Amino acid sequence: PTDVRARIGYMPENDAYIPGMNAVTFVAYCGQLSGLGAADAMQRAHEVLYYTGLGEARYRAVETYSTGMKQRIKLAQALVHDPELLFLDEPTNGMDPKGRDEMLELVRDLAHNKGISLVLSSHLLPDVEYVCDHVVVIDKGQVATHGPIADLKGPGGRVYELRVKGDEVAFVSALQGVGMECHRTDEDIMRVFVPEGLSWRDLFLMASQRGVQVRHLRPSVPSLEDVFARAVGEQEAITHERSVD
Repeated sequence: PTDVRARIGYMPENDAYIPGMNAVTFVAYCGQLSGLGAADAMQRAHEVLYYTGLGEARYRAVETYSTGMKQRIKLAQALVHDPELLFLDEPTNGMDPKGRDEMLELVRDLAHNKGISLVLSSHLLPDVEYVCDHVVVIDKGQVATHGPIADLKGPGGRVYELRVKGDEVAFVSALQGVGMECHRTDEDIMRVFVPEGLSWRDLFLMASQRGVQVRHLRPSVPSLEDVFARAVGEQEAITHERSVD
């Protein structure tokens, strides 16, 4: 229904432009589909194309755009009718680092300064953490965790970067046995979540007991990636328990 389309904007992951149309005509057409009159749609098309950084290229055919420019026009068509709620599906997909940063600034501006509520779907957790206030983590079709990002990142405990030499498998198993959570970030660094009641001293103690050398230990700020790793680990444990039962 038109009244619903007028309140919701949608930026799809896949390209969905009309070949042969230039950018301003395409965005104005999308505005008309969402309930704007022809004159208002054209005026808004110019405005949102400038806002998204495509003002100088608004008369070019959309199919001649680069990947980053196509991402911008998808955002422009989602904004042209000034929606209350915006759905963004992988908005930085295929963009170079500079374009990605600029897109995130636009999205953050919409959420924090323009009063638009938005739902962002992305596998790039740093993007989500930069833009969003709340998160829903979905793993294999199930909600693994949800809530304000600040609350999910800030339960009691600390995160450490750790590198060891020795029987790492047995060491990690021992850490997990007392409630610590571990996940690897690269070839030799792991991140360890130490819950309340335990401290970094316990890492050294358990390493010493198992003949493992601690080569590197540094406190780290909890990130959304830590939240995801913990949530997915807990979800897998629940799934395993149900399968055993």
